[in-house]
Amino acid sequence: MPLILLIVKIYIKILISKVYKLTMKILAIQNRMGIGDTVIFLPFIKAISKKFGAPVSLLVKENSKANEFLNQTNYIDEIIHLERDNKINQKHDGFKGFFKLASDLKKYNFDKVFIFNSSLRYNLISKLAGVKEIFQYPLFEKQNQHITEPAKAIIKKYLNIETIDNPEIQIDNDLVQKSAANFNIKNDELNILLGIGGSGPTKRIPSKTFINVIERLENFKKCRFFLATGKNEDEQKILMEILNTKFREKCVALDNLSIKETLPIIKNCNVAICNDTSFSHLSSALGIKTITLMADTPLIYGSYNTNMHPIIPDGETTVSHNTHGKDKINPDKIYEKLLSIIN
Repeated sequence: MPLILLIVKIYIKILISKVYKLTMKILAIQNRMGIGDTVIFLPFIKAISKKFGAPVSLLVKENSKANEFLNQTNYIDEIIHLERDNKINQKHDGFKGFFKLASDLKKYNFDKVFIFNSSLRYNLISKLAGVKEIFQYPLFEKQNQHITEPAKAIIKKYLNIETIDNPEIQIDNDLVQKSAANFNIKNDELNILLGIGGSGPTKRIPSKTFINVIERLENFKKCRFFLATGKNEDEQKILMEILNTKFREKCVALDNLSIKETLPIIKNCNVAICNDTSFSHLSSALGIKTITLMADTPLIYGSYNTNMHPIIPDGETTVSHNTHGKDKINPDKIYEKLLSIIN
């Protein structure tokens, strides 16, 4: 009889544990600005989800566009927008915004929060929101902080996990097949994503560099080029300079599509050549071998994923925000790297 009772108790404990995991609510706070910043942290989010057997909600800024590229990823629960800018007064800015964010988060009844920064503000907000367990970088250590090492440290410290996976964005295969049909993407062609835009002028490699690569590929294999960029005047100028060449019929402009609409097209590509921009992060996280053109951003942003193959400016041994090397990205090196990937 005692043995039967013991077995029943163990069974009930396991059952309660499973139910708890199913109902557990976990939040991750990532308050950096861009799409790439969000993608970089995905391995840590996935590790948390796997450890606790529950998807993770994200508190991110709206310009991260997370709701457009993570809406099909199974380890992500809800995307909550952090409306904080510091330049303009948004609802989560300042003293009032502090309490507003705490109030907004309290409605979700989160059990755990992982805060990927050293800010006391988010620690106190989480406490006010009633979050039971708070895991965070060491407080007050923001100065010169490496983008991923503190994240690796807290995942190792609190979860005992070595985080080495690539970021992973999941997408429905039906959407991929549909986009292949809609854009007449063929398997016997080399389909190449060209991420020609950039969040700042020093990241935008001149059109002549891309045109040079396209020209060299002309006699190598039948290719199609999918040009991804934004609506900025400079980005549009680069786009038109490429389209106004004899290669126009080989090119498909994607500038009128949203991130969500662009993802299945990227997934159909064999390889990508991208400035250090959102598309280099998205394509590599979709599993596409991506040549990243690193003109003036620290190299970590173009090499943290094994699908990334960085090219740095001629004459440089590394890259920083002061490199300004967009005119020194060598198209010969891009071409050679491309051949090494596809052969």
